[in-house]
Amino acid sequence: MAVSFIYSTGDISSMGVSLSERDAISMANGGDYAAQRHLYDLFRTKWFMICLRYLPNRNDAQDALQNGLVQIFSNLQNFNSELGDFGGWTSRILTNECLQIIRKNKKNIITQELSNDLPVYYPEENGLDKISREDILRIIQKLPTGYRTIFNMYVFDGYSHKEIAEYLNISEGTSKSQLFKARKMLQEALEVII
Repeated sequence: MAVSFIYSTGDISSMGVSLSERDAISMANGGDYAAQRHLYDLFRTKWFMICLRYLPNRNDAQDALQNGLVQIFSNLQNFNSELGDFGGWTSRILTNECLQIIRKNKKNIITQELSNDLPVYYPEENGLDKISREDILRIIQKLPTGYRTIFNMYVFDGYSHKEIAEYLNISEGTSKSQLFKARKMLQEALEVII
């Protein structure tokens, strides 16, 4: 099935049609480009944020998103709503695409040197209410690749340390240690903001 919804001029909402997620999935699976576009419009922000969490370079994140879209819309027939929700299914696909780009770029995700270039903020006011989603995303993006990858997999995507270890070919202890260090660096960076 061709995936060319981005170039499609059809837009479900402009036709005055209210479409459920389930119906859109079914129609997109049948090759309906307007339904594919509808799903893209529903999930694009979430999908791109997943890519940005793993890949702070915007071009890499866009590549992961595009590759993920091809995978999502080419494999819709494999989605089973009884096994989970569409958002979770697509999140796993995008996470895998991000991890492939990390591997392809040959970044050593475990032994990367720490840097002291975490963002320094001079808040106008103190307090948690001044922390935005963008601030948190920037801090996560500044983590060393290994810390960022394991933090995202464990905290946001729900992988266990055993699954992370198997997927990244590391020990469970290394996964736990990297997560601990990532959390510590995040805490230090957030303390600067607060």
